[in-house]
Amino acid sequence: KYRTEDGKAFKSQSRLTALARTGNSRLSHGTTWVEGVERTDEVSGKILAAQPQSGTSIFDPVLCELAYRWFTPPGASVLDPFAGGSVRGIVAATLGRRYTGIDLRAEQVAANDAQATEICEDSPPRWIVGDSRQIDTLAPGPYDFVFSCPPYADLERYSDDPADLSTLDYPAFLAEYRDIIAKSTAMLAPDSFACFVVGDVRDPKGYYRNFVADTITAFCDAGLRLYNDAVLVTMVGSLPIRAGKQFASGRKLGKTHQNVLVLVKGDAKKATQRCGPVETGDWQAAIEGWLDTEDA
Repeated sequence: KYRTEDGKAFKSQSRLTALARTGNSRLSHGTTWVEGVERTDEVSGKILAAQPQSGTSIFDPVLCELAYRWFTPPGASVLDPFAGGSVRGIVAATLGRRYTGIDLRAEQVAANDAQATEICEDSPPRWIVGDSRQIDTLAPGPYDFVFSCPPYADLERYSDDPADLSTLDYPAFLAEYRDIIAKSTAMLAPDSFACFVVGDVRDPKGYYRNFVADTITAFCDAGLRLYNDAVLVTMVGSLPIRAGKQFASGRKLGKTHQNVLVLVKGDAKKATQRCGPVETGDWQAAIEGWLDTEDA
């Protein structure tokens, strides 16, 4: 039911989770394994502190902050059709964005709400329990930004619920996935950006599915255009060891990155103007503080 990126299957999620925590594989793409609160920024530290234990897989909070600061106007409304954990919502609220996320699992939404209560003082994020295939009914727009990290087909099976997209074979998954993207972007305001973090995955025989290209095509068919494609480098862990074995046996290269796809609906220049000046924070003070620390 559970696979690593090279197609190796596991019957137990706990086994795959244990491997992920030791760096031997990733539980899901688009996540960063954080080993300790002391290595993170303030918001990330609070997120980890609210977790039941350390070694929890979380979406990269730095990537969240950059996406919100660069591609949304202040006070923007954000739609996340594949919410999962709490990070995208909590970072949005911390930066003054109004976040709405959809997740099929009530237990996940309850956990997210509990974390938000601990961390967010004002305008907490909103998570809705429901099937993203009805996103236009569950969370009608408009929105200023669509931002998500979708399930990577059947790489990880999240539940046995037949409504869970991870239970479908790839052609069925892709059809439902395309429909969700179309419904989500239909509620996106004109001249606005969308961002999906995705990575390719292998099928059971070890061949790549071309999921990144399928995602881009789904957005283009919904009327958006690909505007940026960045690379998110994830923790290497034991990849060099695993890559050596799989390359020797099947010439498979190891992969330790995801694609950060930024797409635009309408005119890119007008979308940029809607976002306003780039929010960089007090970078000069941050650099001076870092230099002082290095000198000490």
